[in-house]
Amino acid sequence: MRRLNRIVILIIIDVILVNLALFFSLWLRFDGQIPAFYLQSYRQIIGIYTVLLIALFYLFGLYHRLWQYASIGELLSIVGAVSVGSLLFFGYSLLKMQGATYVLPRSVFVFSWLINIFLIGASRLSWRLMRDHWFFPNRFFERKPVLVVGAGDAGATVVRELKNRNDKSGVPIGFVDDDQSKQKNKMFGIPVLGKREDIPRLVDEYGVEEIIVAIPSAPGWVIRELVDICSTTPAKLKIVPGLYELIDGRVSVNQIRELQVEDLLDREPVKVDLDSMAGYLSGRTVLVTGAGGSIGSELCRQIARFKPRCLILLDHCENAIYEIHRELGEQNLECELVPVVADIRDKQAMDNLFAGLRPQVVFHAAAHKHVPLMEDNPAAALKNNVLGTWNVARAAHDGQIETFILISTDKAVNPVSIMGATKRVAEMVIQYLAQNSSTRFAAVRFGNVLGSSGSVVPLFQKQIARGGPVTVTHPEMTRFFMTIPEAVQLVIQAGALAKGGEIFVLDMGKPMKIVELARRMIKLAGFRPEQDIQIVYTGIRPGEKLCEEILTQEEGVTATWHQRIFVARPDGVDCSALERLLGALESNEPINSYEEAVELLNLVLPSFKKDSSKERLEQQEIGNNSKEVAIFKRNVNRSITV
Repeated sequence: MRRLNRIVILIIIDVILVNLALFFSLWLRFDGQIPAFYLQSYRQIIGIYTVLLIALFYLFGLYHRLWQYASIGELLSIVGAVSVGSLLFFGYSLLKMQGATYVLPRSVFVFSWLINIFLIGASRLSWRLMRDHWFFPNRFFERKPVLVVGAGDAGATVVRELKNRNDKSGVPIGFVDDDQSKQKNKMFGIPVLGKREDIPRLVDEYGVEEIIVAIPSAPGWVIRELVDICSTTPAKLKIVPGLYELIDGRVSVNQIRELQVEDLLDREPVKVDLDSMAGYLSGRTVLVTGAGGSIGSELCRQIARFKPRCLILLDHCENAIYEIHRELGEQNLECELVPVVADIRDKQAMDNLFAGLRPQVVFHAAAHKHVPLMEDNPAAALKNNVLGTWNVARAAHDGQIETFILISTDKAVNPVSIMGATKRVAEMVIQYLAQNSSTRFAAVRFGNVLGSSGSVVPLFQKQIARGGPVTVTHPEMTRFFMTIPEAVQLVIQAGALAKGGEIFVLDMGKPMKIVELARRMIKLAGFRPEQDIQIVYTGIRPGEKLCEEILTQEEGVTATWHQRIFVARPDGVDCSALERLLGALESNEPINSYEEAVELLNLVLPSFKKDSSKERLEQQEIGNNSKEVAIFKRNVNRSITV
């Protein structure tokens, strides 16, 4: 009813304006002295003229638009409707000629066309003017001043959204852009006030309370510079999400979020081939082990998008399985969800699962990953990471499933920790089975993921929240970092590339010093490192390296068609030694000491020693990490695309 009343009001307004337009056209033509003959003609045809234009206005959708958001598109619709109506009316007048005289002078048609566009357009745009300046006259004064960094498409959309909102989300007072050609120009009436170095002055001059970075494709170094500049001001910093986060490419004010540490990573957004990913997942039964963990749960979320027939969620922790099963169950997915609480170390349970549910694709994410904790519990690492992987992978081989992807780690390269060594052995298990199997076995190796349950990010956040200090093990310690969604996207993409036996290596970008990560997080929280929040060095823990590696010098890499995924070429597997290790683990003989665990691992990793002391680790060349990155890039350049 309310919508019908609105249409009736608009039609009444248009009837009045159309009549006025034609009458005023006659008045202009005759300088206010309209001859009686033309007044008579006006009265005879005004009804037809009005009905014709109102009908065309309806056909052009002028009564089904939200005029409080009127823009160029709506104005063009008005021009189109009036133009068609004027042409039709002119044709009608030709049929009503009396001798050599037209019913109305020809100039009247031109005048009425112009006046109708002006009056109808003004009536519609006035709705927007009233909304912005009459109905909410004080709303801009109640909202916080916002400075938008980036006078491009994303910045324009952010400003338009902010101006259209009636809440207290902020009012844009200006842009900041380094493009010299944009300086002192305006967009939507909002001026470009300066460049990034002018931000502190603009914040002080205009009382800016919030800065929005609207450069979705900006690399990490640009964001880092902006953070450094903005951290000297009291303004709150927010960001428009990166392009890889936006599904349809549209930026809305609802997607603007707090700046996060992953925005500062010096890395291009991940691009994936959705068609190839969907090709081996859609309509399949997919098993994810460790489904309740950080990586496993994100795997489940992203795999569900490709509409598998059935998604099996496996974890030994019932609470973790409950949470991810509940989360996915609330999304009305087009696939069956099967939660399974089981332990991968239980061979019979794995055999029964594969025989009963018959998965076709497996993502094996279940593992013990905490380095210092596994140094204290080497038996648990061996049983879970090696024997557990063997149980799941052998069941997959026996069941002749299509694809098996192991989630590995950069700590498996030249391992110095129990965790890293057991993950390297898990890779060997995959390569061993791939030699004589119809299943496409592959492993995906990557570094730390930001925000996972075992990463330093949650720890730093807690330490900053309680006022510090932030604890860092060593001032020169570096790590490769990637966000969980990015890593999982590449893992799934690698599954589409698997042919059997590969160890895929993800390009993690440039390594970052842990202390630099800590400093950036402190700045993001609005504090000053070493002044408001102290950074304390605690020393390297057992099993840790100063610099992680993504591959050994001997391995080398081969490129794939995906620019962020490479294939490592590791040394061959000593099958007899691996069989002896697996036999020892299957025998359930207790592993009573760290030395016994190392002795077992030495069967397949002769260079792995118990000596992982702090002194040996600190003797590593600090520049070693840069050397490894250079080796990686050089091998890629020499590689052959597969």
